[in-house]
Amino acid sequence: MNNYKELKVWQKAVDLTVSIYEVTKMFPSEEIYGIVNQMRRAAVSISSNLAEGAGRGSSKDFCHFLGISLGSAFELETQLIISEKIGFLSNDQLIPQIIQINEIEKMIRGLQKSLKNYFTND
Repeated sequence: MNNYKELKVWQKAVDLTVSIYEVTKMFPSEEIYGIVNQMRRAAVSISSNLAEGAGRGSSKDFCHFLGISLGSAFELETQLIISEKIGFLSNDQLIPQIIQINEIEKMIRGLQKSLKNYFTND
């Protein structure tokens, strides 16, 4: 799977990253090196690990990078929830982000499952 750009999950992860950059522009300026940086890095990590894994030579390697990508999605979801709890995000801003992340998480899990079945049956 060398053409990661064709993966719907990668496309959605890139869109999510753009969305995270937009929403974190409104955070307090003193958070630029705090939670803003953490959230942006986690968001970028989701699509980056999808791309890196797709470029690897084996399904097992790809599956490993899918796990890293999924971990980054969970990390970002947690950071969004914290941001809402401390007042950096409204609930109306939080919900669409969580919906996007949950969709990506499901897609990653589905891809992991199909790859695990593939290399288990080899």
